[in-house]
Amino acid sequence: MKHQQLLFGTLILIIIFSAALLPFQQPAKAFHTERELALLHQLLLDPVDSSIIFPTASTCSGCHGFDSNYNALVDFFGNDVNMYDDWRATMMANSAKDPFWRAKVSHELLSTPVSFHNDIQTKCTSCHAPMGHYTALYRGHEHYTIADMLQDTIGLDGVSCASCHKIAPEQIGELHSGNINFDTNRVIYGPYPLPFLGPMAEFVGFEPVQGDHITDAGLCASCHTLLTEPIGQDGELLGTTFVEQATYHEWLNSAYETDNVSCQECHLPQLEESIVISSNYLFLEGRSPYGLHEMTGANTFMLELMKNYREELDINALPEHYDETIDATYVMLQEKSLDMEMHWMGVEEDTARFQLKLTNKAGHKFPSGYPSRRLFIELLLTTETGDTLFHSGAMNEDYTLKGETEDVEPHYDIINSSDQVQIYELAAGDENEEFTVVLEHAYVQLKDNRLPPLGFKIDDPVYDTTRIVGLAIEDNNFNYEEGVEGSGSDRLAYHIPTLGYNGPIEVRARAYYHSLPPRWVNPIFEESSAEIDTFKSMFFSIDNAPVLVAEISEDSIIFPLINAVAVADEKEVQIFPNPSIDGKVFVQSSKPIKAIHLYDVNGNKVSINHSAEVVVQLPASGVYLLLIEFKDGSRRIEKVLAL
Repeated sequence: MKHQQLLFGTLILIIIFSAALLPFQQPAKAFHTERELALLHQLLLDPVDSSIIFPTASTCSGCHGFDSNYNALVDFFGNDVNMYDDWRATMMANSAKDPFWRAKVSHELLSTPVSFHNDIQTKCTSCHAPMGHYTALYRGHEHYTIADMLQDTIGLDGVSCASCHKIAPEQIGELHSGNINFDTNRVIYGPYPLPFLGPMAEFVGFEPVQGDHITDAGLCASCHTLLTEPIGQDGELLGTTFVEQATYHEWLNSAYETDNVSCQECHLPQLEESIVISSNYLFLEGRSPYGLHEMTGANTFMLELMKNYREELDINALPEHYDETIDATYVMLQEKSLDMEMHWMGVEEDTARFQLKLTNKAGHKFPSGYPSRRLFIELLLTTETGDTLFHSGAMNEDYTLKGETEDVEPHYDIINSSDQVQIYELAAGDENEEFTVVLEHAYVQLKDNRLPPLGFKIDDPVYDTTRIVGLAIEDNNFNYEEGVEGSGSDRLAYHIPTLGYNGPIEVRARAYYHSLPPRWVNPIFEESSAEIDTFKSMFFSIDNAPVLVAEISEDSIIFPLINAVAVADEKEVQIFPNPSIDGKVFVQSSKPIKAIHLYDVNGNKVSINHSAEVVVQLPASGVYLLLIEFKDGSRRIEKVLAL
């Protein structure tokens, strides 16, 4: 009776307070809609049972979903920015319904002894169905399998509202591999001070509490740092661990951690304007900053697949919700992930030289997360008649790469053949160091040349989980710029035979992101189970084309810049000062110079100098090429810079 009196009293206060504000509100926004009143009535009669640790997202949608009065959860321009609709079309919302994840779990089970199956499923559900997993183990169950999840509404809610908002502040950033410290008290943490307690506490059964840790990057650590325990070919544990992913540790080993730019600032981009965060209460003031619950990553393919198969996967997001999430994901990939520059270095003898600089803009490695994901570079040179002179990174019709090795493509510092392609990726090997897509067999990293984030250092305390592996560690410009570590970039050189061609060429460089390349899914499709067969039919109905992340081209380059002749020893020539402040450059040589030709970076001749003083005046600031012609017939190219 006392509880009912308190509820009634709260409602009376809300009605009185709302009525007092009516003169200051537009009439159309002064009353609840029938839908809102029905929801309030339902909540009043049936709050979340006190034995339930986590409310589902549908419970939260009544106040934090679409407001038909457009009073709450709209930005300055009237755009709807409600949490529930933004969230429900994300990979997080549908992590338990993800058909690739279910197929991959099935593939892991088919590849490992039955004695491990319950443990594998329990580990996988700890992040893909965290609320159901935690509830089951909290109540004394030893395992939480896919079969358990399929019968559990809480588990099927995926990474839902309470999955993040019920994480306790203690041990933030310290746990990993699906171990999450949830607060089992009847609280919901949020970032704002002095939350309005009544409706959530009385109607839903949870008390809103301010928790600064909600905006801490450590909130993501438990699931975005995953260590597995490898199983050997004999079906026994090998007694080691394998870093399947360490996105949170990659962030720790970056300038973003130093500058306190958290995961949330990119994946829940903030509006600085004041936003009313709950509908139904006209007197509520706005809160700032407000994090859009877009939760975008990079997997446009799976979002398209889920959009097309919403009914089959029992996903309640609408096509328009998915369209918004997909658009935001393309923005993340194409505007916030990678910068690319191309430099034309000229022709020396019969070899054209280009250099690509790729710079990671993300707060972790790029790509990051699940090890199927990779970035590859395509470089295409065509003549003025459209003939292909050179093509690295060309794709076949099934999106396999021409020239890619069957094993693991090495990291390159210099590419000089069309059958070489630069692929930035994490490649796992089994105990025999053979490439594998079975994560339970992953024992050793064969390669990890993914682009590090800005500020990444090999002496960082978390480098053991974020290592550079393979030939990239020997590449003196991988994560180095002018000898300084932590650039987050790589300079990739292309030395291309001119094949005797004379004339203009077009050079086009493209960087592609591929979340599920054929070499990852094909081994899965060689097996058969209900989950694998379901995903396979969905997979081949959607275009699995890689996503173009960055592109750059140049169409004013002339081949050849110089003819094939003997090249002078670099010890015989000195160029100084370089760079030059006033544009004046001196050329000193141990043997007689016949002439010095000056070219711009596009191969256009600027001037020729026959002076014995061997002084060259650069016409303006920029990069130039000096072709030094000696009287003995040898030549040399030097790049010079005028500031």
